[in-house]
Amino acid sequence: MSGAHPRPTFISVILALALSAASPALARPLSTIETDGILRVGLTGDYAPFSLRDARGNIAGADVTMARALADALGVKLLIVPTTWKTLQADLQAGRYDIAMGGVSVTPDRAAIGDFSVPVMRDGKRPIVRCADKDRYISVEDIDKPNVHVVVNPGGTNERFAKAHFTHAALTEHPDNRTIFQEVAEGRADVMVTDGAEVDYQSRLHPGVLCPAAVPDAFDHAAKAYWMSKDQPLKDAVDKWLTDCLKDGCYEAALKQAAETKTE
Repeated sequence: MSGAHPRPTFISVILALALSAASPALARPLSTIETDGILRVGLTGDYAPFSLRDARGNIAGADVTMARALADALGVKLLIVPTTWKTLQADLQAGRYDIAMGGVSVTPDRAAIGDFSVPVMRDGKRPIVRCADKDRYISVEDIDKPNVHVVVNPGGTNERFAKAHFTHAALTEHPDNRTIFQEVAEGRADVMVTDGAEVDYQSRLHPGVLCPAAVPDAFDHAAKAYWMSKDQPLKDAVDKWLTDCLKDGCYEAALKQAAETKTE
């Protein structure tokens, strides 16, 4: 059987898929970014206060401000590349952008594919509810009941958390993170669990309607950072800029500016 090729086994196929899923991002090194004169930043545009695209297509938010500052620091122009939470990993692996910004949580599977910058903040999952219910849903156990309707946006850590912890609640996916909070505000859902920065932002955006649930602490804790293709000079340059910037309070200033800009 010298000329025959053995048929792949089920295990070998699964292993190949797993290795493909974890393959490092297609790196565009810092030298190429500088030569081209363009930094490509991936933003979902649906996650306030980090990035939010309005009906006219304009995008704003704390990490839009930070992306401009990073491009300036590198001496290049900024190109914002639209992405989604579902395609965030595939787009980085395909080299569609150089760095993802906009509230990306640090996770082990993401770290296997691309480099993370030094953290910009730490946050955690908290519930946002109608204000009348702010003392009702204060634990995972309070939410994970068959008569509780939880709404979640697909593709990111919110979906992972909801599917892992709310196995008894009625869980519904809502595809547009820009309008998902209306599901709670208008009574079609009871709870949305997302990162605290978004909970606080949406509560300010809908005063007297949506409130942070009175939880004693976030349900989990994770760092947020900028996620980039694996190129050590690029990571070093981003980390140096970001470390100096954070010392100067740039990120807090960008978040404050975003919080004062109520864009839907």
